[in-house]
Amino acid sequence: MDKHGLSLAEYKKFYPFSKIGFSFRPNELPKNDRRYKKWLESLKRRSSPWNKGKTKETNTSVKKISETFKNKKIDNFKNWRQEMIKAGVIKNSYSPFKKTKELAFLIGMTLGDGHIQKFPRTERLLISLNTKYPGLIEYVNNLMTKIFEKQATLSKVRNSNCMRVWVYQKMISSRLEIPTGNRGMSTLGIPGWIWKSKTYIIFCLKGLFEAEGSLSIHLPTYTYNFGFSNKNQKLLDDVEMALRILGFNPEVRSDKIRLRKKEEVFLFKKLINFRKYNAG
Repeated sequence: MDKHGLSLAEYKKFYPFSKIGFSFRPNELPKNDRRYKKWLESLKRRSSPWNKGKTKETNTSVKKISETFKNKKIDNFKNWRQEMIKAGVIKNSYSPFKKTKELAFLIGMTLGDGHIQKFPRTERLLISLNTKYPGLIEYVNNLMTKIFEKQATLSKVRNSNCMRVWVYQKMISSRLEIPTGNRGMSTLGIPGWIWKSKTYIIFCLKGLFEAEGSLSIHLPTYTYNFGFSNKNQKLLDDVEMALRILGFNPEVRSDKIRLRKKEEVFLFKKLINFRKYNAG
């Protein structure tokens, strides 16, 4: 009996939220404990939570909860995140990307059709592609998964021919050497390490031309045009210089860089394996 004249069982009945007694979590019990087995069976009878499979992108209620937590600066994943960092599931630091031709290609794609968005605790690399090029979509998806060592996400934009490929991770911008935000305002252009190798230049140009390039051949008029279009002047200057380093003679326009000679058009097409996405 306690000082209120109640037994322990009676006290817990009248004061169910009191911490008196021997409180425990069923999931922490030994697996051969009958109470654990009983709890496990009870889980099978529970209905699925209302928000199962829903995200803030697909459900307004989940989005509202997310925005409320954000406005109140509530980090409900803090303890879980710290545990995952200790367990090695979540990285706490990121090494620079290994300089490879695949990375040079991804940088070209990002400069052409990509966007790096900054969030309070992470960043997102998003590349938008046309659904008429399924091979390119698959290649970019696999490449992002390989480079970032986590599965990239594919999502088709409703009522359009746009397929988006993205990945969330910290320090994407600094490791790719591409600024976040509006690409059109950037003055950095192609990262410096790519200029040190013709192989890197070729793969970066492949990424750029796969993203913003067009090839047109009109045999009746003997017209050949392999062009790259962009509104970023620094990027246009870099593409022109890269082509000249490789021995080509590009034609320069205000928002385009073009190859017009038949021999150069076919040589460059073969050099970058245009519209071919097998590894290597």
